Amino acid sequence: MFITPEKLIDGTVFDSSVARGEPAEFPVNGVIPGWIEALTLMPVGSKWELTIPQELAYGERGAGASIPPFSTLVFEVELLEIL
Repeated sequence: MFITPEKLIDGTVFDSSVARGEPAEFPVNGVIPGWIEALTLMPVGSKWELTIPQELAYGERGAGASIPPFSTLVFEVELLEIL
């Protein structure tokens, strides 16, 4: 899966698998609830823009220094394959 860019709702980019030059791989149970919801609906080969509200992202805790608490996240996702 390619994810580019990963950003806050204000446009601040916090990550990009395309910038790293390789697809992201992870188990579905290791992601935020908004991702689980979207990935169960995405067909292989599709490209979606996901806007994930804070309730389905990191909520009040945030994630490290780059994702503040209560952040809505925006992802451009291309699902390459399911392993």
